[in-house]
Amino acid sequence: MEIKDIHQLEKQAYKKSHAELARIGMALFFLVAVLGYSFATSGGVTNNLFLAIATVFGAYMAMNIGANDVANNVGPAVGSKALTMGGAIVIAMIFEAAGAIIAGGEVVSTIKKGIIDINGFGQNSELFIWAMMAALLAAALWLNMATFAKAPVSTTHSIVGGVMGAGIAAAGFDIVDWGTMAAIASSWVISPVIGGIIAAAFLFAIKKTIIFRDDKISASLKWVPVYVSIMAWAFITYLVLKGLKQVWPQFLTLLNDWLFFSFEITQKPTFLNAALFGLVVAVAVFFLLKRSLKKRRATLKNDRASVNILFTVPLIFAAALLSFAHGANDVANAIGPLAAIHDAVMTGGINAKAGIPFWVMAVGAFGIALGLALYGPRLIRTVGGEITELDQMRAFSIAIAAAITVIIASQLGLPVSSTHIAIGGVFGVGFLREWLDQSSHLRDEIAQEKQEIQDEKRLLSALRSELNSLMDKKQKSVADYQRITDLYRTIDEEKGTLKKAKKTLKKEKKSLYVKRDVVKKIITAWLITVPAAAVISACLFYMIKGIME
Repeated sequence: MEIKDIHQLEKQAYKKSHAELARIGMALFFLVAVLGYSFATSGGVTNNLFLAIATVFGAYMAMNIGANDVANNVGPAVGSKALTMGGAIVIAMIFEAAGAIIAGGEVVSTIKKGIIDINGFGQNSELFIWAMMAALLAAALWLNMATFAKAPVSTTHSIVGGVMGAGIAAAGFDIVDWGTMAAIASSWVISPVIGGIIAAAFLFAIKKTIIFRDDKISASLKWVPVYVSIMAWAFITYLVLKGLKQVWPQFLTLLNDWLFFSFEITQKPTFLNAALFGLVVAVAVFFLLKRSLKKRRATLKNDRASVNILFTVPLIFAAALLSFAHGANDVANAIGPLAAIHDAVMTGGINAKAGIPFWVMAVGAFGIALGLALYGPRLIRTVGGEITELDQMRAFSIAIAAAITVIIASQLGLPVSSTHIAIGGVFGVGFLREWLDQSSHLRDEIAQEKQEIQDEKRLLSALRSELNSLMDKKQKSVADYQRITDLYRTIDEEKGTLKKAKKTLKKEKKSLYVKRDVVKKIITAWLITVPAAAVISACLFYMIKGIME
């Protein structure tokens, strides 16, 4: 039997190693293809070697964005079983790439969030190129490490840290806009707190209006269209503001061709524009869903499972729309510094904004999709199930919280991270579940069990001390021998009691709705993302500078 077990383990290890080699091979093939294309299209340009290497770094960064950040969009849907892992990856790949290519924009800010003053480089374009290359590679390496550790972190914060570290190494601390950095640091608290509160509020509302009612089906027919309509409004508003801002004039022109009235063509959508579009879609969704649910009433049971089913399709749409908007916005994290390098190589100058060719945008788009396909499942499982157990209602609350939080933050000018919002939403629904389930008194039981373990340890220590004293005694009486025998027996019994108590404590900790160890790991990763990426970037800059000089 043991030989068979060993053989099975060998087969599993062999299979796993081959799968890992295949993933690495596909990633390397993509990077080599990107390198070759860059050389082929910039052969006669001075410093084309820098551009080619930077393109590889940008592709590597894009893959790491796909592997880490996209999990926040589809993780809750997978964890709730609204989508399979394969289905989620296919949807996310398509919509991430579509968002990046369609709405990623032809012009991006070369210095993410304006955290450094490009005037600090003077007109030394080579120094600037080295700094951007170091920033790009440092952010990608940090994301790679975080993905390996199964810690979802902000890709925006990673590139911010990279740019800051390289900027400081190149031109000193004065180059950094510390006010902007303080605002970014505040998002470590603002994003998860707002996301958690909104997600918990929606879940509580769903429970109060549907789950806690005796007639769950009638309550569902009344309230599910309301909640899904709110989600539709939030997502359309979010999509217009964040996903279509780069193609807004073209979008309005297309609409004007279809409609019997015309919209005024503007360069970017206002909140009122976006909200009105969202409202129109929300009203349509409300009436369509209400009619659909009435037809399905006979097939639904008066239980929680049937209510969960009603949120499945909205969750799939949420995952797709979040992926589209994420691709449109976060592709700039991969190609922003690359755009800066491309512009500096082509023009020989340093500009705050730069136009980028379609192929550079495509590198970012397909890199995100490939990274998601190859390494995304690791983080999707963490977000979807390893923090807290999710069903469709909880995942729906997280998805709607993500959209509403970004809308609120953008209107108030608050710096937020989509990663932190989504994970904050997961925390929020998990802690709400703990708060609602007060009958178990789980935390009190854990505290009591810990105290009992400490008491057992102290008792064992005292018994062992007494035993050692008696054993060291030269002249032992019959009573001493009897006591030694009793002590051995008592110590064995106490060891068994202690072992049982530790096992009980471990079981009770697993019953917590939010896994504290995972929470600590994620928060730690958030806090060190900017400084870690900055340190790596500074080291890489000095290394590049040393090689080139």
